[in-house]
Amino acid sequence: MTPSSVNGQPSWHTWGHEWGPVIAGLLILYIPVFYVLATTIWQEPDFAHGPIILAVILWLLWERRSVLVSPAEATTPIPGFFILLPGLLIYALGRAMNISILEVGSLIPVCGGTLLSMRGKKGIATYWFLLLFLIYLIPLPGIFVDGITGPLKKYVSMVAEQILYTAGYPVARNGVILTIGQYQLLVADACSGINSMFSLTAIGLLYLYLMQRKSWVHNGVMLASLLPVAFAANIVRVVFLSLVTYHWGDAAGQGFLHEFSGMVLFIAALLTIFVIDIVLIRIVHGR
Repeated sequence: MTPSSVNGQPSWHTWGHEWGPVIAGLLILYIPVFYVLATTIWQEPDFAHGPIILAVILWLLWERRSVLVSPAEATTPIPGFFILLPGLLIYALGRAMNISILEVGSLIPVCGGTLLSMRGKKGIATYWFLLLFLIYLIPLPGIFVDGITGPLKKYVSMVAEQILYTAGYPVARNGVILTIGQYQLLVADACSGINSMFSLTAIGLLYLYLMQRKSWVHNGVMLASLLPVAFAANIVRVVFLSLVTYHWGDAAGQGFLHEFSGMVLFIAALLTIFVIDIVLIRIVHGR
């Protein structure tokens, strides 16, 4: 046993010599990026999930750290270099033009290329989910959000109108504006469901990864249910706020219950995903 190894594994001193420059380089590149995010868009409700996603990624990195500490397999760094170099170029372009999508998005090829260079296919196989999950750190481009939000608000408004009409309430709709009794309610961007869909799919994917379900049918049904559940939750929210406004006035509908209902329905949607998982265990696995 050499001073640089313990039980055949590299010591932390040896590990630090190997990974220290890599970690230092990543910190130099990305600390300024995340500082800007933390002081700007992460303070907005629509992007408040950013710090949570980052914390999950760091936990995933630490949880599978054995592949980083273990001795490197015989591998050539050339394939990793061809992934790492474009990632660095994307980062440089995003930094020069102050485009956060490129700056944060460059993490995927930079981390992927580094893992492939230093740990080969084993590194990619170990951290494939982390690389996938990095997508949720990337701020959604405004043109994408606007393109999705408009149709979602329209469909949420249409379904909510039909539910209220069927229930016997005096309701009418003009675009994304619902008129119920003497009150008018605008279905805002927050009620479109885009943010809850984004967050719910992130949590759903993490849940499936941690549970390690073996059945493709089980995983497929779970994935397919994420967006419909989030969409349904936002319809329920609009119907609920419409009823609150109709019975107790505009102040009640736009006050505390407006924000509180979003939180409650997101938790309810998350619990619905867990219930679907339990039901699938009984049906698919016969348990």
